[in-house]
Amino acid sequence: MKKLREMEHAFIAVNLEPVFGEIDAYVPIIEAAVQRVTAATGLAPVLVCHSMGGLAARAWLRQARADARVHRIVTIGTPHCGTWLGRLSPVANGAQMRRGSEWLRQLRSDEPPQRNTLFTCWYSNCDNIVFPASTATLAGADNRLLAGTAHVSLAFAPLVLGATIAVICSKGGEM
Repeated sequence: MKKLREMEHAFIAVNLEPVFGEIDAYVPIIEAAVQRVTAATGLAPVLVCHSMGGLAARAWLRQARADARVHRIVTIGTPHCGTWLGRLSPVANGAQMRRGSEWLRQLRSDEPPQRNTLFTCWYSNCDNIVFPASTATLAGADNRLLAGTAHVSLAFAPLVLGATIAVICSKGGEM
């Protein structure tokens, strides 16, 4: 966010709350942010999503039928295909992120195959939250491995930050 401020790019950072709620409940938060950025810039934004935020963005795309309203989506350590860690979670969104969950199956079945070309998915072979590593990728997306990087560290890795800033700056959309 500091770099975007320095570059005078409009952006909005959101928190997905309630923290342990259902992923579909985050859709209005994303919708409001997209509307604000679009109104301020006149451009379709780039969504940058860490972890569960990428699943919330996919839920937003589904509910709002919003493919044409976003320029690109960058996900960082998102459990697109679930995570083994989800099997230990007693909370709503944790259950939704379990590998093979009904929520994930329904999300996949509702998505048009060409949608994944909107995505750049950063993932790591050392993610301590989203594993196995392949669960953070999407077929047809620009999937990028950053080896040896833990879950939270992915969001701050210079390579990820630089490439994400480049995506934001290349087309003028930002978020």
